[in-house]
Formats: sequence, structure tokens, C-alpha cells
Amino acid sequence: MATIYDVLRRPLLTEKSSYQSGKLNQYSFIVADNATRKQVKDAIETLYDVSVLRVNIMNAPAKRGRRLRSRRLLVRKAAFKKAVVTLAAGQTLQIFEGVQ
Repeated sequence: MATIYDVLRRPLLTEKSSYQSGKLNQYSFIVADNATRKQVKDAIETLYDVSVLRVNIMNAPAKRGRRLRSRRLLVRKAAFKKAVVTLAAGQTLQIFEGVQ
């Protein structure tokens, strides 16, 4: 990783992540494939000026499908790495404010 801007790709906005941001104070991001927990924590704390309690990272597998006639497997969506960041009580991120 060259800078902290290379660690975070984009926020992940789904129904589950909107529930987590509203009730559990957790926020989801798609991160770089070689990002570590420490790098994600440093990037969030530096960019958004909040204190991070915990970072959970998981690898989401590629979504695969089959062609009907040839029965060959093809990849429809690429795999990605997801980070769920838990913030301290009372702190929020402004990019998720309209979702709650």
C-alpha cells in the first residue's frame, strides 16, 4: 500500500449495512485485496477523524453462474474484500447519514 487512500475502495451500501450503521454503529467498506486490519483502522481514523474500536475483515467469493447450452462455468462478479468497522459510541460517519 502506498497511501491510506489506496486502502479504502468505496463504502458498501446494502440493507444489512444500513441496519448496522443505524443500530449497531458499524460501517461496511470494500477495501483493497491486500489491506490489513491495522491499515483499515488507520485509514478510517485519519480520513474521518473518528475512533475505531474493532475491524472485521472478510473475503467475499466470486459469484459464478452457468451457461445453459454449453454448461460452462463463468464468473459474473469478481471476488472482493469487505471490512466492517465498529466505531466508538456516539460517533458516526457523514457518508452514511442519508441511509439511516
